[in-house]
Amino acid sequence: MHEVMIIGAGPAGMTAAVYAARKRLKTLLVSKDIGGQAIWSSKIENYMGYQFIEGAELMRKFDDQVKLFPIDQMIGEEVTALERSNGTFQVRTAGGETLQAQALILASGKHPRLLNVPGEERLRGRGVSYCATCDAPLFSGQAVAVVGGGNSALEAARDLISIADHVFLVSPTKITGDPLVFDRLKSASNFTAFLEAEVTEINGSKLVEGVKIRDRQSGRRDEVRVGGVFVEIGRVPASELAKDLTGVNQFGEIEVNRNCETAVPGLFAAGDVTDVLDKQIVIAAAEGAKAALQAHRYLQNLRYLQSLASTDKVA
Repeated sequence: MHEVMIIGAGPAGMTAAVYAARKRLKTLLVSKDIGGQAIWSSKIENYMGYQFIEGAELMRKFDDQVKLFPIDQMIGEEVTALERSNGTFQVRTAGGETLQAQALILASGKHPRLLNVPGEERLRGRGVSYCATCDAPLFSGQAVAVVGGGNSALEAARDLISIADHVFLVSPTKITGDPLVFDRLKSASNFTAFLEAEVTEINGSKLVEGVKIRDRQSGRRDEVRVGGVFVEIGRVPASELAKDLTGVNQFGEIEVNRNCETAVPGLFAAGDVTDVLDKQIVIAAAEGAKAALQAHRYLQNLRYLQSLASTDKVA
């Protein structure tokens, strides 16, 4: 039985772990990976203390700081179920373990939104990618497709222009990202845009070999040969574990108050998985700190009530 368990090891989760450990709480950090979404950022210029730092490097520094404290860690472990019984939280993992804690902080962040088209799941990791920052160098000299019309898609296309042989941008709407970035892309000789179009299928036997595209206005169908597909159509909160316990809003974000408390006593949430308005690394880290401090107050109050109850029994 841990006093506090934290699910997720991005900026919010790792900061929460450090603050919980500094309060001398028996702390467990559980996460499928280290760094969360921040590790995919190639250039961070707005995290205080660093004029410029790559996301992976910043998250390594977070991880180094976590390791300075007596924090139990289960990294590489996926949580599959969460429930609350008799005032404590039980967590089940994909590895078959059952973990318990008196308080729990959900800092599970977001995960990529899927295209849900034939070939996507089968070729994931075999040419289908959700992180241009991570995987772009693997496609040097190849043609690639970027799916999306927002800033993340435009930035991915911009990064790939200098690496790939040709970049095809497939946007289901008109461009919603920065017009200046799109204008620069259009001036490149190795760039083609399909606007108001959708990818209907990703082809390939063992690796990605091409995509099928349908124009949403005319119905015209095209097929282009590419070696990689970068899906950049947004991210959704990884709040599946919480939906049966506490409230989520229309976007799937966990609803919290200003103290990172949910509607369930002892259950806290922090970072991009919550309905906090702005999604920034510095804000996620701050929310993780707040959640840990509030969890400490909750546990103090819990101990006080338990001591009163035991005193009454003796009397």
